[in-house]
Amino acid sequence: MIPLGNHPEEHSVLYNCNYHLIAVRLTHTQFRDLAWKFGLAATHQRQVIYEAVVSAPGHYSPEQIYDVVRGRVPSISLATVYKNIRLFVEHGLLREVTPHAPMLRVDGNLEPHHHLVCTHCKSVQDIEGDFVDFKKLSRQLPGGFDLTQPLVEVFGLCRRCSKKPRTTTTKEK
Repeated sequence: MIPLGNHPEEHSVLYNCNYHLIAVRLTHTQFRDLAWKFGLAATHQRQVIYEAVVSAPGHYSPEQIYDVVRGRVPSISLATVYKNIRLFVEHGLLREVTPHAPMLRVDGNLEPHHHLVCTHCKSVQDIEGDFVDFKKLSRQLPGGFDLTQPLVEVFGLCRRCSKKPRTTTTKEK
């Protein structure tokens, strides 16, 4: 994440997403309009938290977001970050990644996509594509189940973990 803007009313960030550089600029007015559209008050803390998530591609825990946000708002608490992240997820500004996992992670990418999840280091990567016929799947669902957000999670080992030498357990010997 590389800050671009020098004006406090406009926070600009440059980041690499799918090998293309993208600039994210949210003036206070733009954030206010976005927050109001989703029924939220537009506070400075909320804007900084939201920008910390959407300004860099990835899937972040509240603790990681807190570390970034404290650079701009030193007095913010981890509880405030958690509360606002949950609020953003509930109102549709952010998406929760693997909601059944023990650790909360959020994604600022609201476009339809799927995830590759490393079973060793727990990293999450985006992957795009039509892997499942969701219309066919919806016809196979049990009665009363409403398919609201089709998402495929593929589990395996990421490149870094698959290159690590595996230790042999007693059962494997």
